[in-house]
Amino acid sequence: MIINLITPSNFLIPDFMRAENLPMRSGVGVVILNNENKVFVGKRKDNPVDNWQMPQGGVDLGEDYLSAMKRELLEETSIKSIKVLKEIENFYEYELPKDLIGIIWRGKYRGQKQKWFIARFIGNEKEINLETRKPEFIEWKWIFPNDLPKVIVKFKKDMYINLLNDIKKVID
Repeated sequence: MIINLITPSNFLIPDFMRAENLPMRSGVGVVILNNENKVFVGKRKDNPVDNWQMPQGGVDLGEDYLSAMKRELLEETSIKSIKVLKEIENFYEYELPKDLIGIIWRGKYRGQKQKWFIARFIGNEKEINLETRKPEFIEWKWIFPNDLPKVIVKFKKDMYINLLNDIKKVID
């Protein structure tokens, strides 16, 4: 009996499965400012080290960006009381690190291309509740905008630096 083993050296990955050929996921994100112009960030349940992020997520089929942003914000934080201050004109992208491709989003995407919004939180903080149907955050806090690049995961840092410039245009 001959057994033919497939090893990394003789296994060819089809082009459609190569990371560089995977599409970008369509997403949205929202910068939530409080009345002191601090930014809402949450600590992700699946990455509980000291990495924080702003609410963000995917766009469902047939959903417009504004509706997707409001849905994602509600699903992740229970926040409803916002006033949209600005829809950021351009899109921001980030690529997943190689070790996360194939794990996040069931291997369908290599990263995200996101439409971002800046909004003012106009409710009471009692409205913020992370115990949602599918919790994504385990903790939340308000931080100064300049601290955003310091708290985000490394692969999203450039995007957050660009977002910081957009935030400053709104709050200055």
